Amino acid sequence: MNDATHAPVVRHVQCASVPELASATWSNCLVIGEDIMMSGMTAHPATRQQTLDTYRQTLVVLGKIADLVRAAGGTPGSITKLVIYLTDIAHKDEVGRARRDFFGEHGPYPCSTLVEVSALVFPELTVEIDAYARLGVDLRRAERMTA
Repeated sequence: MNDATHAPVVRHVQCASVPELASATWSNCLVIGEDIMMSGMTAHPATRQQTLDTYRQTLVVLGKIADLVRAAGGTPGSITKLVIYLTDIAHKDEVGRARRDFFGEHGPYPCSTLVEVSALVFPELTVEIDAYARLGVDLRRAERMTA
């Protein structure tokens, strides 16, 4: 859409449970049309006093993502895609368990990419997740298609 009069409205979503730093050069969550895009989320505690294992970090991150999706007008069922960055691929089963515990035992689950990276912004972090969602969508009501 080259014409600005036909461009979709962009909303910058903020919520108290996922604060943005005043000095941040990124947005945690943008809604463009019906699409919700979120920056990489981590379980970084403001105090940095307690290190969480990968399972608990993943649950904290998924909770932040759900809070932003709700603030944007969606539900956790609106989450359609996750990109998961792990500092140790051996922890993939902890991430899988956290996803099952968060989204429920039965899918469908959001589409997902999981990759190992050499480091995250702080050394105590083991997982970071980018997320995408769409307003008006609920994966819990998805129809199964087989070819």
